[in-house]
Amino acid sequence: MAPKNSEKSKADGEAIDHQSPYYIHASDYPKQLHVNDVLTDNNYNDWAQEMTNFLFTKNKIGFVDGSIKKPESSSTLCMPWMRADAMIKGWLTTAMEKDIRSSVKYNNTACEIWTDLQERFGKKSAPRVYELKQSLTITQQDGTSVTAYFTKLKGLWDEIESVLPTPHCTCDGCLCGIGKKLFDLKQKERLYEFLMGLDTEFSVIRTQILAMQPMPNLNVAFHLVYEDEKQRQITVPRKPSKEAAAFQASFPRREVSQQKRGSQKNEKLGLVDKTDHCTFCGRDGHNREGCFK
Repeated sequence: MAPKNSEKSKADGEAIDHQSPYYIHASDYPKQLHVNDVLTDNNYNDWAQEMTNFLFTKNKIGFVDGSIKKPESSSTLCMPWMRADAMIKGWLTTAMEKDIRSSVKYNNTACEIWTDLQERFGKKSAPRVYELKQSLTITQQDGTSVTAYFTKLKGLWDEIESVLPTPHCTCDGCLCGIGKKLFDLKQKERLYEFLMGLDTEFSVIRTQILAMQPMPNLNVAFHLVYEDEKQRQITVPRKPSKEAAAFQASFPRREVSQQKRGSQKNEKLGLVDKTDHCTFCGRDGHNREGCFK
């Protein structure tokens, strides 16, 4: 009897080994949100990257990329596989908008859900590439800091690279040099895009960068513009905000208006300056016309 129980415990122990992809932690449950933003129709690449990183850390990436196949129903690993797959399906669907969730609820496995989403929103989505390219062409600094402007561009460049990767050389060691040429071309293109979107106050430093021989790389150009911005903030006094200027302009007008209304009120009441002297009663503070006697 004892050997039989030991054998069963050993089998269960193998199924829940911490290093096994079938292992489910006691704190795991399907309705957990493990990404910053839920999946929408225009953020698939960011969402997929975050979800891939999470599944990799949980040792579950094989369930969505198809490398961990479902065991035969007679296998002792069939039930642990089904439990782990159901958990992943819950993680995926929880991290989706309601409309997208309803479109994948009849998929049987996490791999089917993952493949379905990749085909609909993934790297082959031409409309998404067009949208990113259009956003890149209209992105301008528009009064923001150089760092904020560059960060926005960097996000667009990275997403474009993920959906439309730059061709690379496949020869061993890249003896032909095509890989380096393509990389340099991409960096120069991004440098021009960065300089074109700068505000007009950076026209001098922009001209200096374009006149450099050889042309600096993107990071060096950003550093030069950033230093120019910092120097400008030190030497040029900060302009008052529109709200402060409006308050300063309106305050004197209100004060003058109040004084004017007070003067008119005093005139109506017959009040005069306290320095006046009444020739009738001999007291100060009013004149003869205003004397109550």
